[in-house]
Amino acid sequence: MSFQAYLDTIEDKTGLTPRQLVEIAEKRGLAGDDVKAGEILEWLKADYGLGRGHGMALVHVIKKGDQIDAKHVGTTGVHRDDSDTLWLDGKASKPA
Repeated sequence: MSFQAYLDTIEDKTGLTPRQLVEIAEKRGLAGDDVKAGEILEWLKADYGLGRGHGMALVHVIKKGDQIDAKHVGTTGVHRDDSDTLWLDGKASKPA
């Protein structure tokens, strides 16, 4: 599953865009460098029922933003993506 597919599935499961979840994490004080991934994962599981795989995709976005390693772009591997920039504003508004 591509990184972007994880984020799209998170939107389906929660009804919130990745950007909205990042904003909620910031308001809860879960977006700083000193915040551990486990804290974010606990929140995502408790409030949204997200498992570790989907949660870790959001941990990356919360802590590092919308950029991913270019080594996954254009590959044929499991975690391949079309771009090194993730779309955070929801599937409906994603450019084709």
